[in-house]
Amino acid sequence: MVNPRDAVVATYRLAGDFPLEESARVVAMEQSTGTWTPVEKRADSLEERLAAWVDGTDAAAGTARIAFPLEIFESDNLPGFLSIVAGNLFGLGSLRRARLLDLEFPDAFVRHYPGPAFGIAGVRKAVGTTSSGRPHGGTIVKPKVGLDPKGTAARAKEAALGGVDLIKDDETLTDQGFCPLDERARLVLEALDQAREETGKPCLYAVNLTASAADVLDRWDTVRQYGPNCVMIDFLTAGLDALVRLRNAVDVPIHVHRTMHGALTRAADFGIDMRAWVRLVRLCGGDQLHIGSASGKMDRPDDLPGLLSACRDGLHGLRPLFPVSSGGLHPASVPHEVAAFGSDVVLQAGGGIHGHPDGSVAGARAFMRAIDAAHAGRRLEDEDSPELRVALKEWGDETYAYQT
Repeated sequence: MVNPRDAVVATYRLAGDFPLEESARVVAMEQSTGTWTPVEKRADSLEERLAAWVDGTDAAAGTARIAFPLEIFESDNLPGFLSIVAGNLFGLGSLRRARLLDLEFPDAFVRHYPGPAFGIAGVRKAVGTTSSGRPHGGTIVKPKVGLDPKGTAARAKEAALGGVDLIKDDETLTDQGFCPLDERARLVLEALDQAREETGKPCLYAVNLTASAADVLDRWDTVRQYGPNCVMIDFLTAGLDALVRLRNAVDVPIHVHRTMHGALTRAADFGIDMRAWVRLVRLCGGDQLHIGSASGKMDRPDDLPGLLSACRDGLHGLRPLFPVSSGGLHPASVPHEVAAFGSDVVLQAGGGIHGHPDGSVAGARAFMRAIDAAHAGRRLEDEDSPELRVALKEWGDETYAYQT
């Protein structure tokens, strides 16, 4: 048997028709060399060497650790990797619960993947927050879709004038006819250059390059002539291979969105926990990743400390991911987020900036003032900021009922 330190170890929560130990053996067999009935062994078979095995179970938690020898994986094929650790097991009729919770990788596996090029420290250096160590504040251009390139650039400039560190396209905005990627990237980057001339403050723009793995580099070639300082990809819809290709091609931070994740992460009994996805995004080279929030409109993670650990813990020398909190955030929610995440977090507000009664510049100022106050341990109510006072009055008791 291979030493577990030389294997990929996947932790699952399992329950079904058999005791936990037997269910785990069924999964190990199904995902490696076995099938439902004995098959005659050939003399040249590598079955014993390639078989996965149960590395331990926890009856109280209902979890099992299954180890897969490295030889069963193709060294740099993530679709093939997922077919092994997250394949047929979810369809096994004998299982009533099957959830991939976490992944552990040996150094021999990790060295085939690029990891983040910038990570937390590199993004902080690009924005100029290394010494302050405060949380980053960002915004998503709103409305989600519906602005043309000129309108997008105007709204982005307003947010930059208000002091945000990052502006990103919405996950649903790619290269549609009403807002073409080429023109949008050019105009937004010109607008942010103008804002920097006025404020002296840099602001990243995560332009959304989401497309198939075959097309994502063409989109990078489209925007690179305008001097982008950040790019974005929806990693689940584009695929992990698209993220790896982007990481190997670009020389700017990669902002990673997790849209569609709820279809895989939200159900308690089946699916793939966000912690496993965090580890894979980190392997593939994302620098920032949305992992959920402590408040806001989205479903909140059950194990935020575990997700943060997956972003930041030692992983054979890979740089840490910058976690992103988003989804219904506004200035009044900032202290909750900082208390939950600490200061190494990117707080993203869309409507919570652009919906400010006095406009996007005021909304950005209110949001960034809230970040400064929460980082310093001050009460928001004590801040001498008219923009923040208006925001607290507007959203202090927000219940997230959509306005039509």
